[in-house]
Amino acid sequence: MQTASLLIEIGRYYLMAGGVIAALFLVIGIDRVEPSARGSYAFRPLLIPGICLIWPLVLYRWVRLETFGEKAR
Repeated sequence: MQTASLLIEIGRYYLMAGGVIAALFLVIGIDRVEPSARGSYAFRPLLIPGICLIWPLVLYRWVRLETFGEKAR
């Protein structure tokens, strides 16, 4: 039972970190990473579940594009 509760806690913290990254990315980063997303606010809530699951990849791409610019694409 301890293992199951530990895995649930790890999952909870993972999704909480994903929620923070999703909020920051959708407010600040998406316009910088994807220029065609400017002004289209209706679809952003649809991205939240996906970003919560793959937030390490989103964070990596966001930092890489902010650091290296268009050369990172």
